[in-house]
Amino acid sequence: MQKLIVIPARGGSKGIPLKNIYPVAGEPLLSYTLEVIREAELQDTDIVVSTDSEKIKEVAQGYNDIHIADRPEEISGDTASTELALVHALDFMERLKVKKYDAVITLQATSPLREAQTLKNFVLSYEKDYPEYNAQLSLNENRSDFWIKKENHIFERLYKNAPRRRQDRKPLYVENSAYYITDANILRKTNSILGTKAKGFIISEYEAIDINEKIDIYLAENIIRNRCLIKEHGE
Repeated sequence: MQKLIVIPARGGSKGIPLKNIYPVAGEPLLSYTLEVIREAELQDTDIVVSTDSEKIKEVAQGYNDIHIADRPEEISGDTASTELALVHALDFMERLKVKKYDAVITLQATSPLREAQTLKNFVLSYEKDYPEYNAQLSLNENRSDFWIKKENHIFERLYKNAPRRRQDRKPLYVENSAYYITDANILRKTNSILGTKAKGFIISEYEAIDINEKIDIYLAENIIRNRCLIKEHGE
């Protein structure tokens, strides 16, 4: 199966300027994704960074075998969908390499805690159940007691009969944006990263951390510096 990894990394970010290359534990955020891809050593896989930023391009160009898809302005704004960037990068790479890709792996630059073995297992899981499923996404378990806000600022439990003890509650699963893979043809047809039939792949809560706010950076840095200790004592 011919695979294309696309890393969407536009320059605009309101919360954290140039978030995709913001320094996390001394390294540009994008570098963590590029490093885990290199460590995973996936077969039959090309890699492209989709960006509109010269500074992000400079970071990506510091790595071998990384291609750059210059993202047009019309698909670089806050309201442009990720899928538009994916299809643009897919078209660009198929012209460049003169070949067709079977699947697009989407790795956002904002997940610095991925593990190479998880990435390999994620791809193997997709290939094993293809074509029954034409997309796959990463999820993480959550046993929180969710409440909803109703009219007049009244709050009530989402699941009124759920056990009060956390360990007794049935888990919910959160889409965490760390890993996606989609059949290339289905991506084009549906313009959806989830295709027409997606299956979930469970990852650890710490791998699922996504950088959106400054507090996420502090949390990620603490985990990076103490990763060995976390693994030793369990997640």
